[in-house]
Amino acid sequence: MDILYAFLITLFAGLSTGIGGLLAFTKMANKKSFLAFSLGLSAGVMLYVSFIEIFPKSFESLSLVYPPSTAYLITTIAFFGGMALIGLIDYLVPNYVNPHTLPDINGSDVEVDPEELERSSLLRMGLFTAAAIAIHNFPEGLATFIAATESLTLGVSIGVAIAIHNIPEGIAVAMPIYHATGSKAKAFWYSLLSGLAEPLGAIAGIFLLRAFTGDFFFGILFSAVGGIMVYISLDELLPSAEKYGKHHISIIGLMVGMALMAASLVLFL
Repeated sequence: MDILYAFLITLFAGLSTGIGGLLAFTKMANKKSFLAFSLGLSAGVMLYVSFIEIFPKSFESLSLVYPPSTAYLITTIAFFGGMALIGLIDYLVPNYVNPHTLPDINGSDVEVDPEELERSSLLRMGLFTAAAIAIHNFPEGLATFIAATESLTLGVSIGVAIAIHNIPEGIAVAMPIYHATGSKAKAFWYSLLSGLAEPLGAIAGIFLLRAFTGDFFFGILFSAVGGIMVYISLDELLPSAEKYGKHHISIIGLMVGMALMAASLVLFL
């Protein structure tokens, strides 16, 4: 049952790109301050939980197998290993289709005037962005799933945080496809499908948990998940939040996210 709940949380987080697809057609897509606050909040949740909850849990698991000094060293290596993994994925995805460089939500970075850009170019941009987002969402899905199997409360918190930051990615997919094809349905479905890599990451997590068990494996994997989430927060969420709004709005969101995560850990763990 825990695995089922963990999968459903991950599925929700991934399909939230569809929410972004819907918002691309509304005035909400123009509210930069709202998106800046939301992205900052998401980063706050993931940074707080990575350092306060995930890293110590990983060290605790490895301490059951190794002396404290060795356990701490392995935890640290795995943590940076997770950062290196997601960083490598970032490096392999070309910059011009990297979803971490999102189009401006007012459209200044994605020109939608058919007199200035060919529709085929916009369509290609949207499809490449959808593919790039799918590549990035796979390790996020794995991270969410593993966290949820350890603690449902932790998994829900992380799942909501990732869902929030997937919304602008859905907008990034839907806007160019909509203006290239004129079809809201196509724009929405492509944005929705781009998030399906998230539950695929959860499925990979299911096989990993079945194939490997024990404190050593869990400690390594959990620490790597923490590293992945820190990288996502620093490389994607906070820069995007700065782009979408004033500096203080994103920082307020960051602090609120940390406070909410702290409160949930105090009340429910």
